[in-house]
Amino acid sequence: MSISLCALATALICAALCAALLGILLKTGLAWRLATDVPNERSLHARPTPRVGGWGVIPVAVLAILLVAPSLWLIALGAAWLASVSQIDDRRGLPARVRFAAHFIAVLVLVIAYPAPVPWWALAVLAFLMLWLINLYNFMDGSDGLAGGMALVGFGAYTGAALFGPAQMHELGWASAAVAGAAGGFLLFNFHPAKIFLGDAGSIPSGFLAGALGYWGWRGGAWPIWFPALVFSPFIGDASVTLIRRLLRGEKFWQAHREHYYQRMVRLGTGHAATALTWYLVMLAGAILALWALALSTALQWGIVAAWAVALILMGAAIDVRWRRVESLTRQPEVKR
Repeated sequence: MSISLCALATALICAALCAALLGILLKTGLAWRLATDVPNERSLHARPTPRVGGWGVIPVAVLAILLVAPSLWLIALGAAWLASVSQIDDRRGLPARVRFAAHFIAVLVLVIAYPAPVPWWALAVLAFLMLWLINLYNFMDGSDGLAGGMALVGFGAYTGAALFGPAQMHELGWASAAVAGAAGGFLLFNFHPAKIFLGDAGSIPSGFLAGALGYWGWRGGAWPIWFPALVFSPFIGDASVTLIRRLLRGEKFWQAHREHYYQRMVRLGTGHAATALTWYLVMLAGAILALWALALSTALQWGIVAAWAVALILMGAAIDVRWRRVESLTRQPEVKR
């Protein structure tokens, strides 16, 4: 069987297993007892929704990675570790310092066990970016279909690049296919109207897998350093701009809010389904650009990265303009007649 067919079979099996697990949790009512997201003033959804997507995505992805990509066992164990800690957070809540310490441990173990041949400060920067990607996924688990679609497209791009890269990276392609497949199974229940969300037990280890597999691929020569960033760029940009704005205002960035661009789109009336489909198109465009750029010269690659960054900035600016216009209209006092 060709490497591509192996990847496709892995993805389909993982999608079926994840969908079956989540279907059982919903049908038996166990999903509601494990973790439920109760809407508040910062939520985009109006009714309580189970946060059990991680119970399907992560066990399936971890088991598949151990079976089809045993060389990535430490990454699989890191995802399992973060899923366990995050499940406690979903159920009982954990202080921010405890959560961040767990994230730091997972990333630190990976970079110490498999250091890249770069200066220590560059490795520290990469570790920080992986930590950021972990939390980025958690930020995006608030709108129907968004986190699932992001994983499907992002890990799908990882799969394509790894399978057509060096032979020693084929296991990385199969591992990425497993995560993409599990995300597809979750998306069946997460697209609008969402029956479940990932929860911290799903979003935190998914973000770790995105960063760790991206690091592994760069370290092994499957892709340049810019590739993972370009693949996940729409959501990296959204979360990064939002974080900077909140920090400048002196707000606690780890607290829930409704200021992301995707949240503003929903609140402006675009709706969950249309917002998700719009982001799918943007992310798919970025993934196609990233895959296409792999065959180009280094100068052209960085030119494409810069051009795409400008395009994303313009998209965000358009949303900001519309948001300010609506805010100004709602704040205008009524004219007495």
